[in-house]
Amino acid sequence: MSVKDVATLYEYWTYLKMGQILHKKYEAIDQDIIKIKRNGLFVDLDQSKSAKRRFKHPLTEEQITLSFQERHASSPTVQQKPDIMLTVEKKGHPYAYQYIFDAKYRIDFGQTENEASTPSPMEEDINTMHRYRDAWVYKHDGPYERYAFGAYVLFPWMDEENYESHPFYKSIDEVNIGGLPFLPNTNRLVEEFLEHLIESSPEDLQTQGILPKGSLEYWESSLDEKVLVGVVNNHKRLTAHLQHRFYHIPLKQLKKGWQEAKHIALYITQKAAESGSPNGITYYGEITNVDVVKRFELKEVPSRSQELYVIFTVKEWGSLPKTIRPVGYGIQVYTLTTLTMLQHAKDLPELFMKSNTELKLWRFLRRYSNKVQTILDHTHLDNSTGVKSFGIGHNVIELDESHNRLVIHDSHGNQTVESLKDFKRTPVPIYKKIQKVLSN
Repeated sequence: MSVKDVATLYEYWTYLKMGQILHKKYEAIDQDIIKIKRNGLFVDLDQSKSAKRRFKHPLTEEQITLSFQERHASSPTVQQKPDIMLTVEKKGHPYAYQYIFDAKYRIDFGQTENEASTPSPMEEDINTMHRYRDAWVYKHDGPYERYAFGAYVLFPWMDEENYESHPFYKSIDEVNIGGLPFLPNTNRLVEEFLEHLIESSPEDLQTQGILPKGSLEYWESSLDEKVLVGVVNNHKRLTAHLQHRFYHIPLKQLKKGWQEAKHIALYITQKAAESGSPNGITYYGEITNVDVVKRFELKEVPSRSQELYVIFTVKEWGSLPKTIRPVGYGIQVYTLTTLTMLQHAKDLPELFMKSNTELKLWRFLRRYSNKVQTILDHTHLDNSTGVKSFGIGHNVIELDESHNRLVIHDSHGNQTVESLKDFKRTPVPIYKKIQKVLSN
């Protein structure tokens, strides 16, 4: 058997083995497995066609696709056909996360003084991955965007432990391009890496990508437009606000940061809702003008008061698909949130989240259930200082910032204590523990 034949078999084996690894943890949906064609005495895997295996995450129901030699003709340069493409879909994101794996049956043993002593992929193969990822672009209603988040060489080596110190392994964290050893009895690093890609939250994956598709949207979301959620406590005011497209609030009640608001949302109290409008947040609109006037100057809601008020003029009122319900919480005066949170929240306390830790954990849990209960340390959002815990069913994940703890309580009364510092740095191991609790 020639070296070329062995290299081809290695390509086939890497695809089949990766599929086997995925099948151990995720539900198989369907497959268009590699076709067999017979040419005389030879049996060859069909390289003229692509193959796919599709899996489903048992908890999130997100789809995972493993493709073999998938063709991509949307490139402005040449048609791309990687050995293996892993496609990971995430709830709440319109685009998929694409990862290229290329099997290379050759090794650089690093025998010169200037090379690393640990065997590794060939440097030219790693350089090819850079060009490969950059060439794998996609155009959809706009400019070309990078379609792959990462590209990796799989090579036949067995010493995983020593390889973890190699620059080509470390470069995966740095630029999302590198190499991984992969043999029948050497698959720990590949298995852990696949799990990392699938179990990580979209935010974790996005921060690890290097200018991939969706980067612009993600960058813009980090600068998400602020929304001032104001209280409307009687039907007369609600009618005036909606008919005349404005919202008013005493200047003395506004705190630092209110000027950043680009939108207004109306929190309709139970009293104001007695006339038929839903209790909670339904209406919101873009701010087009801000004025400071004396209260008696506001003719739409008459008063003799000399107090200074801020008047927000709204372009038009829109409606959320579903009203954000109070679920035992309220707003005393006003609160600030973001447009993204307003558009995705189901319950009022979900609008509160301020820290990255709270937001990351909430988004992770929402991948598993739309019924995530958020518990704050105060019943009024504008008086709250933090999220105490999140709940799904009888399972509770408690955030204890003062003691740097994340405590996982299961439905049987057992608890597991994790470090918040560890969660912020490497969340996937803790995600796995939470998944285990949720699946029981």
